[in-house]
Amino acid sequence: MFSQSRFTGLQRQFNTKNCGQSETSVLERWRKQTNMSAFTKSFVSLARRRVFSRSIRQHSSVTTELMENMDKKSAWDRFYSETSSRNPNFKNFEWFFGFDAVQDFIMPLLQTASRPHSPLHVLDMGCGTSALGPCIYRDSVLPVRVTCADISPVAVRLMREHVQAEAIQPHDVSSHIEFLELDCTQLDTYYGSNSLDLIVDKGTTDALLRSKEGTEKAGLVLKQCLRVLRTSGSLLQFSDEDPDARLVWLETAARDQGLVAADVGVQEVGVLRGVCYYCYQVTLHQDVNK
Repeated sequence: MFSQSRFTGLQRQFNTKNCGQSETSVLERWRKQTNMSAFTKSFVSLARRRVFSRSIRQHSSVTTELMENMDKKSAWDRFYSETSSRNPNFKNFEWFFGFDAVQDFIMPLLQTASRPHSPLHVLDMGCGTSALGPCIYRDSVLPVRVTCADISPVAVRLMREHVQAEAIQPHDVSSHIEFLELDCTQLDTYYGSNSLDLIVDKGTTDALLRSKEGTEKAGLVLKQCLRVLRTSGSLLQFSDEDPDARLVWLETAARDQGLVAADVGVQEVGVLRGVCYYCYQVTLHQDVNK
């Protein structure tokens, strides 16, 4: 569960037991961060890039060009094309970790968000060639419609071909999975307001925030996500960024878009290769689409 603390404005929830940080220390650092200087903000932004770079450099196939242009479609197309050409047998590429590490954060939300007469609509935003979306489709005991969306048509084609070849069977026969080329900064060109029950973001926002021109795009993505979510739905962001930076960014981005009635929660996923990962959950108190 997400432990919680209540403050004026956005509600902030904390669970920091796994990485040795007390709730008090995180809150105190968060308060200091909200009043940080321009120099400190620049330092935090640089630290974001360094931590993310250290994490993804462990994948030998991640090129310098991709790391510097992670908000660019052409960079991702080249990355997935080169990765697939070197490996004739398809293999899922997982940023951070796979489905097994995060299923306990995702699947219970589907249980609580169930709607009796229609499938739950789940978006794996920036899916790449991850197995996350297909695993949700396969394992959900409730009917789901899973959309795996990515800006790269190469990744979308590879995933579609792989799932068709594997003939993955869902737990519920009425479940459905689809693969879609979509720019996550333009979600509302495909989805209407109050359309989605769950949006899963495993590293997509991180990639934008670490890009040269990505901060503005990341704020736009957050606004788009909250616009297309149902009021009972959730956005989950899986990230290596510490709460004292990400919570500030989430609240500031939401407030700048006029979304003052949102809840922000954080829970630790665990430590992998010396890096602590978190699950950030964003939900709404009221209809932000009015």
